[in-house]
Amino acid sequence: MKFNPAQTLEQIARIIDCNYVGDADFPVLGMNEIHVVEPGDIVFVDHPKYYDKALTSAATIVLINKQVECPEGKALLISDDPFRDFNMLTIHFNPFIASKESISPSAQIGEGTVVQPNVFIGNNVKIGKNCLIHSNVSIYDNTIIGDHVTIHASSILGSDAFYYKNRPEGFDKLISGGRVVIKNHVDIGAACTIDKGVTGDTTIGEGTKIDNQVHVGHDTVIGKKCLIASQTGIAGCVIIEDEVTLWGQVGVTSGITIGKKAIISAQSGISKSLEGGKSYFGTPADDFRSKYKEIASIRLIPAILEDIKNLKK
Repeated sequence: MKFNPAQTLEQIARIIDCNYVGDADFPVLGMNEIHVVEPGDIVFVDHPKYYDKALTSAATIVLINKQVECPEGKALLISDDPFRDFNMLTIHFNPFIASKESISPSAQIGEGTVVQPNVFIGNNVKIGKNCLIHSNVSIYDNTIIGDHVTIHASSILGSDAFYYKNRPEGFDKLISGGRVVIKNHVDIGAACTIDKGVTGDTTIGEGTKIDNQVHVGHDTVIGKKCLIASQTGIAGCVIIEDEVTLWGQVGVTSGITIGKKAIISAQSGISKSLEGGKSYFGTPADDFRSKYKEIASIRLIPAILEDIKNLKK
């Protein structure tokens, strides 16, 4: 998420009422999560396990809960609760604005696009040309949709990320300030849910087709010409490269990459990154050859146990 206009280190410190290390005029251009930070961004860290990762990341401003040596060319914001203050910045720069109409006056809808009854379109949404949006679809604020996109009934684009900090008093939500971006010629089935990014974009690539009842988590990037079948669940921060096929009820854990042209069979569970150009199945998913060998070995276990039993007689 970029700030408009750009801020200074002192201005940010004043908003969240914290101390800082660095030049008061040090430029602050935006804020992002660790996996998408760029120079000029704020990244937050509140656990010693991740201090080094944050301090050496591309981010040039680190919101941290410990006084540490400031890396050259960077600045620090010293906070007793970086999670809370990151939320405070999201609220300050991207506040929730309640809608008063089913289709916001600030929404832009392209020529030839058909919007069926009972559709909700939020603030600053952009929809391209020749799209078809079926009834009861909800398109949250700031969503970007390309040309020739079809979205079937009751799908939701832009719901909040499933991202919480476990505190003694309960779960504390990380506020989502990102977007959903849908490229050209995408089809989205009925009752799908696509979460917006925490600070960046959840992106569906050009020509991708998504079946009914599919969930896509926050900040996930799906490439071009992918096929994703019904009841697939994709966690946050996943990268799915071009022309990947996920068949029904596949589950994908967070933060992994599925390589180009990979094919995942139905009901598989993906717990690690997978190389492209191969077919996979099972839980945890593995390529067909390895999985069949594993199954064959398991089938031999009763005979092996029987042999061991006979040897002991």
